[in-house]
Amino acid sequence: MSNALINERSPYLKQHAQNPVDWLPWGEAAFEKARREDKPVFLSIGYSPCHWCHVMARESFENKALAEILNHYYVSVKVDREERPDIDSVYMKVCTALNGSGGWPLTVIMTPEQQPFFVGTYLPRESSGGRMGLRELLLTVADKWRSSRKELTKTAGELTAWLRQRTAPSAAVEFSALAKAAEAQLEESYDEEYGGFGTAPKFPSAHNLIFLMEYAQLKNEKKPRQMVENTLRQMYKGGIYDHIGGGFARYSTDREWLAPHFEKTLYDNALLALAYTEAWQDGHMALWRTVAEDTLDYCLRELKDPDGGFFCGQDADSGGDEGAYHLFTPDEVKSVLGDEGGHFCECYDITPEGNFHGKSIPNLLLNTRWAFLPEGYDGFCERLRIYREERMTLGTDTKILTAWNGLMLMALSRAARAFSDRRYLMEAEELAGFMAVSLHEGGALMARLCEGELKYAAQLDDYAFYALGLLELYSADFDPAYILKAEELAENIRERFADGDGGYFRTAIDAEKLIVRPKEIFDGAMPSGNSAAAVLFDRLFRLTGKELWRAAAEAQRSFISRSAGQYPAGCCYALTAMLTSGASRELVCVTPDEVLPEALKAVLLRYAPELTVLVKTPANAAALAAAAPYTADMQPKDGKPAYYEFTSCPAAEFAIRHGLTDIMPALCNVDFASMELLHARLVRTTTCVDGCRCDYTICGDKDPYLKEHPEYRDEAGFRRNK
Repeated sequence: MSNALINERSPYLKQHAQNPVDWLPWGEAAFEKARREDKPVFLSIGYSPCHWCHVMARESFENKALAEILNHYYVSVKVDREERPDIDSVYMKVCTALNGSGGWPLTVIMTPEQQPFFVGTYLPRESSGGRMGLRELLLTVADKWRSSRKELTKTAGELTAWLRQRTAPSAAVEFSALAKAAEAQLEESYDEEYGGFGTAPKFPSAHNLIFLMEYAQLKNEKKPRQMVENTLRQMYKGGIYDHIGGGFARYSTDREWLAPHFEKTLYDNALLALAYTEAWQDGHMALWRTVAEDTLDYCLRELKDPDGGFFCGQDADSGGDEGAYHLFTPDEVKSVLGDEGGHFCECYDITPEGNFHGKSIPNLLLNTRWAFLPEGYDGFCERLRIYREERMTLGTDTKILTAWNGLMLMALSRAARAFSDRRYLMEAEELAGFMAVSLHEGGALMARLCEGELKYAAQLDDYAFYALGLLELYSADFDPAYILKAEELAENIRERFADGDGGYFRTAIDAEKLIVRPKEIFDGAMPSGNSAAAVLFDRLFRLTGKELWRAAAEAQRSFISRSAGQYPAGCCYALTAMLTSGASRELVCVTPDEVLPEALKAVLLRYAPELTVLVKTPANAAALAAAAPYTADMQPKDGKPAYYEFTSCPAAEFAIRHGLTDIMPALCNVDFASMELLHARLVRTTTCVDGCRCDYTICGDKDPYLKEHPEYRDEAGFRRNK
C-alpha cells in the first residue's frame, strides 16, 4: 500500500512511497494535519544516492512496528534536500550547532509551527551501546508531548530564537590578510602523506583546491601548489576515483581515499573536473587532463538527459549492498580480460582477500608504478565497465537541478577552452540552450525539473551558478549574449535576494516563508551562494567595466571580509574573487574577421586567473558594446588584430573604494615624472575621476606612439594625452 509520496516526482520521495509510514510531502497540508490532530511533526530529510539514507529506510521506515509508532503519534514529512535546500539549510544549522556536525539523513522532531526540539542524523532502529535508537526516541518524545509539553515547546522556542538571531557584523578584515589566513588554516589541516585536509572522513572540496591554485599563482608561493598537486594525485590513485568508469564518489570514509560511500553527485564531479582542468592549465601535466576528461565523459555518458540537461547523481547502493556495482574479485576480472587479468589485478589491488567487504575497490594506492600503466589498460577498463553494467544496474536520480547544471556548464566550458576541444564546447552550448528553454516557466527561473515537471522557484545558488556557467561559456566561444544573460540573472540576485545588513539570502523575497529566512556565508560541499555571488559580481565588472558591478563586487567583498574573520578557509571560493580584485588584467582582442588569432589561442590555454579576455569581431561588435560599453570605439589596426590591455591600478582602486577619485589626476602627475626618469613615457587620457578606470600605457620616450597621443594640460593643470 502506498502513501502520499506516490504522487511526487522526486526519485528520493518515490523511494519511500511504499513505506508503511504515512509520509506526507512538505506543505501546509501536513502542518495543518499536525495542528488538527495535536501531534508533533517527524521530519526526515535525505537524497536519493545517500547510503545512510538507504540504511535508515531499510532498518526503520520499512519496519511495520516502527511505522505504527510514527503513524499513531506523529505526522511524518519527507523532504528531498536537493529539491528543497532552503528547508535543509534551516534545520542543518541547528543540527550542526547542537551536535558539532551534520549529515544525512537529517532527523528532526518539531512542533506543528515548524519549530524544532530534536535534531540529529542517522539513528539505528534500536538502542545499543548507550546510543538511543529511533524507536526509543519516538516513544520518549511522544510521552513528553503528552506529559511535559511545555518543556518541549520551551526548547523549540529557544532554538527558533537562536536561529533568528542576526550576527552583528564584525570589523572588516583586509582582503590579503583573509586570503593568507585561509591558506594558513588549510595548510594546518593538510595531510602531508595522503593529501586532502583533516583525517577521516575526507571530502574533495574542489573549491578549496581552486583557491589554493590561484593563491599559488598570484602570490608566487610553492606550498599551496604542492598541497593541490598531492591531493589531486592521491585522490586519483584512491578508490574515491572510479578507475573503471571515471568520475568521483562524494567522499572517502578513510584517510587514504580508498573506501568511499559510493554515491556520485553531479556537483562534485563538475567541480572536480574544473579543478583538474585548472591544474592542467597550470602545469600541462598529462594526468590532470586525463582525469578531467574522464570525469566529464562519465557525466556525459551516465548523467546526461537526452534533452540536454544533467541528472543529479547515482546511488551508493546497488543490488541492496553498498558499493556492489563497483567491486570486483580476481576471478571476475580474469573472466573478462583473460590472460591479462592477473596483471590488471596486480596493478589495481584486486585480491582474493579484498579491501572492502571481501571484494576489491580498484585503486592504485599500493602500485608504486601507477604513473606507468601499460599501454592498452584504457581498453581493459572499458571492457570491465561494460561487464559491470551487464552485471547489475545502478540507480540514477533523474532530477535536473539548475544550480548543479550551472556548475556542469562551468566545467564543460572551461574544458572546451583549456583543451581546445570542440566536443566539449558543443556540449556546453547545448546545455546552455537547454537551461534557457527548459528551466524557465513564464519567464521565471525554476530550481528543479523532473519527469517533465518544473517545480520550486530558483534560489540564490541557482541564479549564481547558472550565471557563472554562462560567463565561463563566454570565455570559450565569445558570444556576448552570454554576458547579457548573466547580467540579467545577477540583477535578479541584487533585487530579490539582498539582505539590508549585507550579503544575500538563499531564498527570494517572495519565496515560501520558513521559520527563518536562510542565509549561508560559509562554503560546504559546494561553494555557498554568497561566495558564488562574490565571484559573479567580480567577473561581471571585469568583463563589462560597469560601475554597477564594481559597486556590487565591492559590497560583497566587504560583506565577506566582515563575516569570514573567524574561519576564512570556510569562504575559499569567495576569496578567489578577492585574490584577483587587485591584480586583474583585461585583454580585448579586436579582429577584422571572425577568426581567432593564433597568438590569442595560445593565451587562452594558459593558467591566468587574473586575466579576463574579450573578443570583438564585426559580427558581435554591437552586442559586445551593449555588454561592455568601453569596447565600442576599439578597432583593428591596419586590417590586423589589435590588442587592448587593461590592468588594475592600486591607487585608482583605493581612490574609488574610499571616495577619493578627485585626487587621482594629481597622483598621475607624479607617475608622469617618474616614467621620465626611466626614459619612458606615461600616456594617459583619463582617470577614474572621469567615471571610468584609468586609461594608460607606458612606452619608450622615442616610441612613434607618442606622436599619436600628444601631451597637454587640462583646465586644472594636470598632464594628459590626447
